Amino acid sequence: MSVRQLFVTTALPYANGHFHIGHIMEYIQADIWVRAQRMLGHQVYFVGADDAHGAPIMIAAEKVGKTPQQFVADIAKGRQPYLDGFHIAFDNWHSTDGPENHALAQEIFLELKAQGLITTKTIEQFFDPEKSMFLPDRFIKGECPKCGAQDQYGDSCENCGAVYSPTELKHPKSSLSGATPVLKTSEHYFFKLSDPKCLAFLQKWTQDGKLQSEVANKVREWLTPNEAGESGLGDWDISRDAPYFGIEIPGAPGKYFYVWLDAPIGYLASLKNYFDKGGPKSRGDTRSFEAYMKDEQVEQYHFIGKDITYFHTLFWPATLHFSNRKTPSNVFVHGFITVSGEKMSKSRGTGIDPLKYLSLGMNPEWMRYYIAAKLNSKVEDIDFNPEDFVARVNADLIGKFINIASRSAGFIAKRFEGQMGSLSPEGMALVQDLQQSVSLVAKSFEQREFGKVLRDIMLLADKVNEHVDAHKPWELAKHPEQAAHLHQVCSACIESFRLLSIYLKPVLPALVAEVETFLKVSPMDFSSASTLLGAGHLIGNYKHLMQRVDPSLMDKLFDLPASPDKTPTPPSSSSPATPTKETGLNPQAPGGTPIEGLIGIEDFSKVDLRIAKIIHCESVPGSTKLLRLELDVGEEKPRQVFSGIAAHYKPEDLVGQLTVMVANLAPRKMKFGVSEGMVLAASHEDEGTHPGVFILNPWPGALPGMRIR
Repeated sequence: MSVRQLFVTTALPYANGHFHIGHIMEYIQADIWVRAQRMLGHQVYFVGADDAHGAPIMIAAEKVGKTPQQFVADIAKGRQPYLDGFHIAFDNWHSTDGPENHALAQEIFLELKAQGLITTKTIEQFFDPEKSMFLPDRFIKGECPKCGAQDQYGDSCENCGAVYSPTELKHPKSSLSGATPVLKTSEHYFFKLSDPKCLAFLQKWTQDGKLQSEVANKVREWLTPNEAGESGLGDWDISRDAPYFGIEIPGAPGKYFYVWLDAPIGYLASLKNYFDKGGPKSRGDTRSFEAYMKDEQVEQYHFIGKDITYFHTLFWPATLHFSNRKTPSNVFVHGFITVSGEKMSKSRGTGIDPLKYLSLGMNPEWMRYYIAAKLNSKVEDIDFNPEDFVARVNADLIGKFINIASRSAGFIAKRFEGQMGSLSPEGMALVQDLQQSVSLVAKSFEQREFGKVLRDIMLLADKVNEHVDAHKPWELAKHPEQAAHLHQVCSACIESFRLLSIYLKPVLPALVAEVETFLKVSPMDFSSASTLLGAGHLIGNYKHLMQRVDPSLMDKLFDLPASPDKTPTPPSSSSPATPTKETGLNPQAPGGTPIEGLIGIEDFSKVDLRIAKIIHCESVPGSTKLLRLELDVGEEKPRQVFSGIAAHYKPEDLVGQLTVMVANLAPRKMKFGVSEGMVLAASHEDEGTHPGVFILNPWPGALPGMRIR
């Protein structure tokens, strides 16, 4: 397989506000595709940038007493927590106000001008008499001249998708002052998209099969001549008058590029910035930015929302082509995200704040998985439904995927010293079935059929769980003579779990990194599916990899407007607590037992929890359940504690470990001696299907005697 060279971008967010969930959806979609391509061995440069120019930025900055540059810089400072939080790994993030973009935009303009595709016209333009400025298109609202929809912007209709001149709006109003704008004349620069050579190029480029069928059909409508024989594509106004925050047009003082000319050029500018900083060189690519972009093998892809299709499938490719640059290999268009079938609205409680999601401690990979499970290669809206989110994550990721490791890894660690065993013929057939799916999984990722690939992976997980249920390792463990069979069953489970982890890695990169550590393997890609861990491979101690979604988090995630006489409710209420089909467990009883009644902080403070170091541990003669521990709690002498964990831990494995104990529990006189506290451990109520007891293990750096607050 030849190595592909891919240049990938997402739409540039406007730098007048923080990321919303629509941004995160797009970035997750692109990030998954990029990670899958890299797992196939391809070279990918994945870049983004802030769209920093335009009158809205200038006006917003003025309102808060900042320069536009300061305003944009402050917005940029807040980007990384979103990207890091959701494991979105851009190679570079830049700004369209960077020097690279200024230079490239002016250079491209001059090249278009040399092609005879730039002209000037004196136009009538709306002017706000109260603000004494020409109004940007987005600061004029009125009635759509095509479909009659009210409250539409001055450049395009959100209802019917029509693109028009602001002067075509009916009943226009200034969004800045509310005044009725007046018409004034001004000389503007235009890109002659109506030129026959532009039309011929766009007819060919948009209809050659690269675009999604629904996108190509929509573009065909825009390019089709009307009854009078006029093309649906007119010349494009690419200039704005001062005052304006943007890039000045060469040789035209007081004239600036319209933001939609320089914004997509920001894709190239961000990549150039990455090259200039030496990013590609650190990855073994010694080419310059210019040499890279001239390489015929380089493919260029853009992920965008359907609302900016017009600009990316007409203006952008024409700009690139007629300035003698590489045109996009494809533009991947997606729909919007709604909540419970409604358009995002904070006032109605149907908005999702990504940072609030993270601040609640919600796992970002829950969101990555859920969004991916809804996405396909079509231009379709996806819906975030709270009930569906809880059910899908808990059933798929926990009940099907994580459950495979949690039901088998403990036996390998405790019964077989962490070593993998050989596979039975049935187990080998199961694993080979999973291995043979790698090409279909990779193909679905390539085609952006994320929902399909996740359904296919979960069907494979079902097969593995059927294998577990058929052989019941928890029952085999009760019979010493079945040790070899137990070893085979659990080894087949871990081999299968590793393969499923490979397939899920583009969607769940952080989780799979933990799996790689647990399995003691190097970072995996799709080629890793061709091999197995094999008998004798040593795996680590299993630690629970992912928690279930607590349905009560949905109430906290959505900010609903409170009214004096009504308690807010989430957009979609939770179902009554019933066992799930997949697990037989109550989803509102985490760990198999309901959460106890609420206590006050005073009650909690009565329990003195301390860090303890296990300095000695031994079996208790005459007991099969107890271990005797000596604990350093920072006092003059160690404490003696008896703990019923003998079936789960070897004494030598515990010595030197840190744990947590209840230090003010009254001493208890037992048959074997006095126990001076209690070591804390976790277990599931149903140990038959969720075996194991797990003592708490503080992070390194904690010291004996430290109090847990």
